Amino acid sequence: MSGHRLRILVLCPHYQPDTAPTGEVMTAICEQWTARGHQVEVVTSLPWYRDHSVAEGWSGRLVRTQRESWGRIRRWHPFPADKGRLAARAAAFAGFTVLAGADAVAAAGRCDVAFAMSPPLTLGVAGRAAAWRGRVPLVFNVQDVFPDAAVETGVLRSPRAAAVAGRLERWVYRRADAVTVLSEGMAQNVRAKLDSGDDPDKVVVIPNPADADRITPSDRHNSYRADLGSCGDLDKTVVMYAGNLGHSQPFELVVAAAEQFAHRGRTDVQFVVNGDGVARSSVAAAAKRLDNLHLVGWQPPERLGEVLAAADLHVVLLRAGLGASSVPSKVYSVLAAGRPVLACVDRDSEVERLLAASRAGRTVGPDDVDAFCAAVAEMADDPDGLAEMGRRGRAYAEQAAGPQQVAEQYLELFKSLVGK
Repeated sequence: MSGHRLRILVLCPHYQPDTAPTGEVMTAICEQWTARGHQVEVVTSLPWYRDHSVAEGWSGRLVRTQRESWGRIRRWHPFPADKGRLAARAAAFAGFTVLAGADAVAAAGRCDVAFAMSPPLTLGVAGRAAAWRGRVPLVFNVQDVFPDAAVETGVLRSPRAAAVAGRLERWVYRRADAVTVLSEGMAQNVRAKLDSGDDPDKVVVIPNPADADRITPSDRHNSYRADLGSCGDLDKTVVMYAGNLGHSQPFELVVAAAEQFAHRGRTDVQFVVNGDGVARSSVAAAAKRLDNLHLVGWQPPERLGEVLAAADLHVVLLRAGLGASSVPSKVYSVLAAGRPVLACVDRDSEVERLLAASRAGRTVGPDDVDAFCAAVAEMADDPDGLAEMGRRGRAYAEQAAGPQQVAEQYLELFKSLVGK
């Protein structure tokens, strides 16, 4: 099968130009597959992630088809719903899944393998239906373990709903020919949910790509830092969170650190929260009363490099219990930019192992306010140490698997399954 050109069916919730991180990951991998001569059919949503409404220029149709030399992209209406309205969001996922799933089932007969990405978990059901219809193997890709992450963050509070979602999760795992996850911690989580007769080797660790070619170190004195105003002055240390402002991130730690520095009169350290999401209002309220805490809105993907470079220290936040169900892809981007990381994560999580291996930052326990504030103070007071961590992080990112290597790992998995 080594020289065989595959026909790959992809079911994913986002695809560029949608700005969701998983869409960027899926796009990068698909581009590598098509560059190698494989045919790809993508079934996804219309762009909607940024504002939780269909993007300008894409509305007015239930579905749009984009034909390419390597295949096609079919984009279905996602029925956007606010993250805080769980029932509406579940209904939106269900509606999108029915449309996208029917499309995938129709396309399955001309494909060799089906690849479905979660969340949403429902795409695993659609992927299984397509795989059954086309008599092809199903590879189920887990970016975040659901419902574990939703339960841990309190988004999913109903025990009955969590139980139903858990049964669906196990059903998909057991009926997939392979389940790919981002870390060994996630693999252990998934393997524990398989049937006793299932082969645990069907759970395969393939990390998201670290794109050290696209993101490179650059001067912190750039246009984004200038946009920050006086808080971005070069004689000040910028501690930044950049990413989704969601339920999974304990922003109270950043607020507490800003309060401590303000109480000490330390105006030389400024905290910047960059992004958008359900936690925006609480961060905005804190920023109004703290002169050293700044909330910056969503930035376009093409500005990612200078956003990352503008900070002297990046923070990664995950609430307790999420270390085995989620791996923030932003860590690789920060390392590629040559910047250090302070992570508030579970012990023995993939992020802690990554920072230990790269020696590009420090970790503290989740939700430990005192340890977090102390680590920020120590790191901010050691600019030479920050610079050295950044250099080590960049060196690590350069040898980590990029889009080409990750795409090849998937292709080898596909070929092994098709060969059976």
